[in-house]
Amino acid sequence: MRRRPGISGLQSAAAARDQYRLVGENVAKIRTDLMKEQLATFRSQLEEFARKHKNDIRKNPTFRTQFHEMCAKVGVDPLASNKGFWAELLGIGDFYYELGVQIVEICLATRSHNGGLINLQELCSLLCQRRKTAREAVSEDDCLRAISKLKALGSGFEVITVGKKKLVRSVPTELNKDHNEILEVAQAQGYVMVEEIEKRLSWPSGRAIDALETLLEEGLAMIDDGHRDGKRRYWFPCVAPISAALGADGLRSSS
Repeated sequence: MRRRPGISGLQSAAAARDQYRLVGENVAKIRTDLMKEQLATFRSQLEEFARKHKNDIRKNPTFRTQFHEMCAKVGVDPLASNKGFWAELLGIGDFYYELGVQIVEICLATRSHNGGLINLQELCSLLCQRRKTAREAVSEDDCLRAISKLKALGSGFEVITVGKKKLVRSVPTELNKDHNEILEVAQAQGYVMVEEIEKRLSWPSGRAIDALETLLEEGLAMIDDGHRDGKRRYWFPCVAPISAALGADGLRSSS
């Protein structure tokens, strides 16, 4: 018959478990302290790197993107505040503040054409034209970072993805799945027709017309009735160059 462990045996087992637990806690603490030490070293090296390459970070968009990626790996956000080490060293807080103001101005200026939804590439192109005399070039990554700060202010700015394109929304319009699918189809030529939507998406006529009319009411679409075939085109400036949309005959924003 197997004997059960006595009191002394139970006490020995409990003591062993306590020892294992203490060893585990010590190992975890050592690892945590080591990680903190490595992180502090990395941050110090990052600051030294920023001092050494300050001009490149400010003037080279690609270099600036890589610098932001390094910062993110150690939990540093150079845009978190306009005050402090990073703002004083690089001035990039001011850079993105200025960029954000310019983005707002461009979105407001083009809203009558695109309904408050503009292609990110087009926005960057308009920014570059506006900043011809500026010393610092801008990239799509810069625009996205500036917009993320605008979004934090509750200003309604947001970047959405439709198909392969990124669109910047500056109005609180909510687009549902049907609207997104229509915009994705429109990317091919800048416009769609009811018959095309019915065929491409296998929708009934009523669903296609309802979604298109909603986009029209929101100012995101423009009507083109100037074609010989008599078929109405719905133009979407947010996925086509503004010049192409405005060049179409018979174009208007509402029926």
